[in-house]
Formats: sequence, C-alpha cells, structure tokens
Amino acid sequence: MKKVPITREGYEKLKKELETMIKIQRPENIKAIEAARAHGDITENAEYHAAKDHQAFIEGRINELKVQIGECEIIDINRTHDRAVFGARITMENIETGEEKCYMLVGPYESAPEKGQISIKSPLGMALIGKEEGDIVRVKAPGGLQEMEIVEIE
Repeated sequence: MKKVPITREGYEKLKKELETMIKIQRPENIKAIEAARAHGDITENAEYHAAKDHQAFIEGRINELKVQIGECEIIDINRTHDRAVFGARITMENIETGEEKCYMLVGPYESAPEKGQISIKSPLGMALIGKEEGDIVRVKAPGGLQEMEIVEIE
C-alpha cells in the first residue's frame, strides 16, 4: 500500500472531518430522509430524493476519508531545513516581477494553495524538492514559464 505524507495537523483535520460525517451529518441526514418519507408518496417527493442524494455523498466522503487516513504517514515537520523538503516553508521571489510568495510543502491530502500550502506532487512542489536558498526554480504555469529564486527556507 502506498503511503502519503501528511503533517500531524493535516491528519487530525481528516480525522475530525470523518468523525463529523459519521456522528453528526449521517444521523441528521437519516432524520431528513425519515421526515421526507413521512410526507407520503416518495416517487414525486423532491425532499426525499435530495436527502437520498445527500446520503450518497456522505457515504462516499466517509469511504474516501477512511482510505485517505489509512494511507497517511505522519511526518514530523518540527526540524530545521536547509533544503526544500516536506514540511518546509519556502519564500520565493519572482525574478521578473520581484513579487515574493511563501509556501509550505505538504502532502496531497492537505494541499490548499489559497492558504499557501502546496502539494509535493504539484508541478511547483516537485520543482522545489531538494533545492536550497539561492537556487532558481523554473516552473511552467498557465501564464507561461516562471522563474523564481528561493529566498529563504525555514
């Protein structure tokens, strides 16, 4: 079985979501199905069909979370980094624009680019792995080739 790296925080977030789905969302949905069923004929009951669709979503997400949690390998990120590795925070400067961005390298299950967390499996993440401060990284982006210098690794 393949192991997927994850931070302790990301692992706990997955476990909390699974617990919420099982203990809160699933029982609420069962009540919604029962209430919709009590309205009579279910063949033309939109509430009933919506609740059943939501039930399928909940069960699918529960199964997905169980698989993800089973594949996770928690990696300790509380150490210093001199290279870009899983868990490192990397500050980069776009060579063309001078704009600085900071990213943390994480696993695919906790990737959130809008929060500055990029997957080690993403094109940028793969380009960064193993690099050091001062190295130039070239990445194909939707807007074309971007060149960035690694300013700091923490």
